[in-house]
Amino acid sequence: MSNTRFARCLVVALVLAAGPVRAASDQVPAVLVDDFSYLDTSGEPVDQTAAHQRRLQDFVAGLRRDVAADARLRPVSPRCAPSCPSEASSDARLQMAAEAGATVVITGGVQKLSTLVQWARAAAIDVATRRVVFDKVFTFRGDSDEAWERAEIFVSRQVRDALSAPEPIRLALLPFELDDTSAGAALGESEADRKELQEATQTVRRVLAQSGRYRLMEPAGEPGQALRACDDCEARAARALGAQQSLLGIVRRIGRTEYVIGFRVRRADTGALVASGDSGLRLGANDSWSRGAARLVRERLLGSGDSER
Repeated sequence: MSNTRFARCLVVALVLAAGPVRAASDQVPAVLVDDFSYLDTSGEPVDQTAAHQRRLQDFVAGLRRDVAADARLRPVSPRCAPSCPSEASSDARLQMAAEAGATVVITGGVQKLSTLVQWARAAAIDVATRRVVFDKVFTFRGDSDEAWERAEIFVSRQVRDALSAPEPIRLALLPFELDDTSAGAALGESEADRKELQEATQTVRRVLAQSGRYRLMEPAGEPGQALRACDDCEARAARALGAQQSLLGIVRRIGRTEYVIGFRVRRADTGALVASGDSGLRLGANDSWSRGAARLVRERLLGSGDSER
């Protein structure tokens, strides 16, 4: 395959907007494994074109076998197989995939950088939305049949696991609240307090969104009634948004520079507690709340395995 085809393959993964690692359909993803391309920029004097073409074909054939053997995925082939035009545009190849009934296309390329080092780039594209749902570059050593086989096994597992990831949990992210037990509590929340609570909420929003585990559903408008002391308010707020769970963050201020950050996740249907955690006593001004909240959620929620739905 030509260098042009290789470059086009890599450009597709860069120019399309990145999305969640999930096909648009809620059904088993129908996956078409497109041809991969190859580019040798190692500068080696020996012409290895024939060997590379054979290994590339074996690599793609291995991917197709793995997809066919994976019960989480459904393989499809284009109508033109096995003689589809290799120089077709990206739009044309996606159209061929759509006509074959594919919801996801796996494509990519391999580039030989030196005698011992090669790159393999694999991308998965949602056919309906044309968004990249997986895009990763892998480095592997060696240019032998064994090296290529090891690379195919590793790349295949990564792509297939990503495409069969569970649907993100619909989570109502409720605004962080301040529970002020300090000597100055009678003064009420300052403008700076409200700003830092908003920043903590937004920072946690970014952390959760990047995890891919949650689909965030946030209340519209300004924060209203405090929820931390209301038995059923969190669950009711989540149900009103169509969420499966709610997350409420609380900053408990003990002194002007002493605080504890906590969170709790509840089921929307029953209000049952799913997960919770707190940072322990921390020292710092209110501008440190967002950093503490992000660290807490990463370690105690995202680092603790999947939550119950």
